[in-house]
Parts: sequence; structure tokens; C-alpha cells
Amino acid sequence: MPITRPRILIGIGQFHYNRHMDTLIDDLSERLAQRIRLERDSRGWSLAELAERAGVSKATISKIERAEVSPTAVVLVRLASAFDLTLAGLMLRAEGQGERLSRADAQPIWRDPESGYLRRQVFSRPDHPVELVRVELPPKQSVTLPASSYTHIRQLVWVLSGSLVITQGGARHVLAAGDCLGFGPPAETTFANETNAGCTYVVTLARS
Repeated sequence: MPITRPRILIGIGQFHYNRHMDTLIDDLSERLAQRIRLERDSRGWSLAELAERAGVSKATISKIERAEVSPTAVVLVRLASAFDLTLAGLMLRAEGQGERLSRADAQPIWRDPESGYLRRQVFSRPDHPVELVRVELPPKQSVTLPASSYTHIRQLVWVLSGSLVITQGGARHVLAAGDCLGFGPPAETTFANETNAGCTYVVTLARS
């Protein structure tokens, strides 16, 4: 009997943790919707003009701005690039000005509705050249980002657990836990978890 009590407590703790994570993700999705509309309006762009610049349909952007759908990672990157921002930069603007101390419970978390990819913005500030991101990629999932998402930045990927396959500019790299890859010139890049276990990795970006 004494064994069942800690199990119950762990279950309750996990429930509250998951609910907290879902709340953070929902809050960021709503703020992103507002920020995308604000970025578009501040430039005097119509929906059609942003759609042309980003390569995303006008109907999709309209639904995102009304928070009717959650954008995928690829769509968010395309929108950020159209605004001449990194994905982290767009998220930072959605959250407001960053602080020098990034508390774990205040770090923005966003989930890609298509792949389940979970992105935690560990650190980003407009006055600091380095950004730090932690990503969890579920089993058998992949995300492909356009070359435009790597314009004006240098990037490193460090695998914490699991296995990650990165294909960039036709070159395929298989990374195990502890491996680190520095990216080359901007090119379409695919992050793939080809295994049956989750993969966690850290992305460090430096704006050039």
C-alpha cells in the first residue's frame, strides 16, 4: 500500500505540469496572432502583400491573425522572414521585451501542430546577439525549414538525447547524444527523428 501513494502524487504533479505547459503554449499562440497582425499593420501591408512576401496563402494568414488556427513551424518561419526577423525574434516581440535573467517558468513554449515539435525559447533579447532554444522532436517526425530562416544568422545544434538527422544543402548528418553541428551557408534544412524514441536538442543562434 505505501507504494501507491507516491505514484498518485507523481501522477498529480505530472497533470499540473502538463496543464501549465498547455497554458503557456495557448498564451503564446494568442500573442503570436496579435503580433503578426501588428507587424503587418505597422508596415502598411495588406494580407495579400504579406502572403506574397512570405509564400503563405492569404486565407491561412487571416486565420492565424484571428487565432483560429495555430501556425506550423514552417509557416511561422516564413512569416518571420517576411518581417526580416528570426523565429525567436518574432516570438520575443510577441512576449514583450526580454529580461537578462530568463526564468524557466517564464520561457515561451510553442508546439508545432503538424509534427508535435516542442520549442522552448530559453534566452533571447533584442540587445543580445545570441539566442538559445531547446527543442523536443517526437519519434518519427521531421520539420523542414526554408533557407530564408537562416539569413543573417549563424547556428549550432547540440543533441542532448536521442538521435537527430539534419539534412542541409544536400548533406546528411546523423547526430547522437553529445554531438554538435555547425551550420553552413543558408540552405533548406530538415530536422528528422527517424527513431522510435524522442529527441531533445539545443539550438544556439548568433545574429550576424
